[in-house]
Amino acid sequence: MSGKIVYIKFFTEIDKNSIKSLMNIIEQKLREETTKFVILISSSGGNVFAGVTGYNFLKGIPAEVETHNFGSAISIALVLFCAGKKRLSVPHATFLLHGVQANFQQGAALEEKQLEERLKGLKLDMENIAGIIAANTGKSEQEVMKAMLERTTLNPEEALKFGLVHEIKEPLFEKGAEIVSIQ
Repeated sequence: MSGKIVYIKFFTEIDKNSIKSLMNIIEQKLREETTKFVILISSSGGNVFAGVTGYNFLKGIPAEVETHNFGSAISIALVLFCAGKKRLSVPHATFLLHGVQANFQQGAALEEKQLEERLKGLKLDMENIAGIIAANTGKSEQEVMKAMLERTTLNPEEALKFGLVHEIKEPLFEKGAEIVSIQ
């Protein structure tokens, strides 16, 4: 697919606002007939709901999506990274797979059914994340789940062997490229 390319530098945590900004930029650029988006990602992760939403949005747009880790793709940022049809990494980057957690406010009191609901949600989040990573790496969901439970950290070469990365490449974009930042 050739045509207009837009680079989006995503250098922030994943939350409702950052994903909303990403989707708004993409919607605007699609109206301007952009045919390819390169999402330059360096993120420490964040909210699972927002990350899965961003992934599904990127997978469903009528344009080519490429992702490029230029620092870290940690936690749910790894799911967003997986949205790229082609996934690149700079030579000195980090990838981290780990499980999900539930945060409770100090003094929170939950009934048994509320705890069961929270536990079901955590299990479903783990399954969704493992399914997304497995679908994009050729690994089984069980292999991905094991890597998540072991809190697996990968360098770019290991990420290449794992199937997360297609190519290790230092240049992020060409001179004169259109770059939009989310930070």
